[in-house]
Amino acid sequence: MDASKPDIDVELLTPNPYSRSQEKTDKITGIVIHYTANPGATAIGNRNYFEGLKDSHETKASSNFVVGLNGEIVQCIPTWEVAYASNDRNYDTVSIECCHPDATGKFNDATYRSMVQLTAWLCLKFNLTEEDVIRHYDVTGKICPKYFVENEGAWDQFRKDVKSAMAMDKNPE
Repeated sequence: MDASKPDIDVELLTPNPYSRSQEKTDKITGIVIHYTANPGATAIGNRNYFEGLKDSHETKASSNFVVGLNGEIVQCIPTWEVAYASNDRNYDTVSIECCHPDATGKFNDATYRSMVQLTAWLCLKFNLTEEDVIRHYDVTGKICPKYFVENEGAWDQFRKDVKSAMAMDKNPE
């Protein structure tokens, strides 16, 4: 894994007050990792849920990116616009929602690889380190992403993998 720009399917949400307000972010100082809390859901399905909020007005929610079960990455919100994902940190972070196959919240290998590559690429893009990568839990105390909250070692390993990916990109050999 490296920090090269991953393949991204850009499927921007329609501007609306419930999922894409088009408000500009402040300087990006962090990347927030989330999980969908919807076992087996797809990246495009999550994107379409966010899109549907413009009609349902059910809540305000969105994410900049959604990583799917096959490693696909769907972009819903540009990184210079606020996503409704991380409460008090919406204005200075980029959010990544991640799909998972079952109720444990553990990510499969394809999802995990794309999560690492996307996170590392975003860190380089915004001049951040793996220390600037946080969980939704670190902002609000919500058990999100579940597997990384319940398994601190897995969270530490994810950040190490992001760091390694960034190092590989800076020093290609």
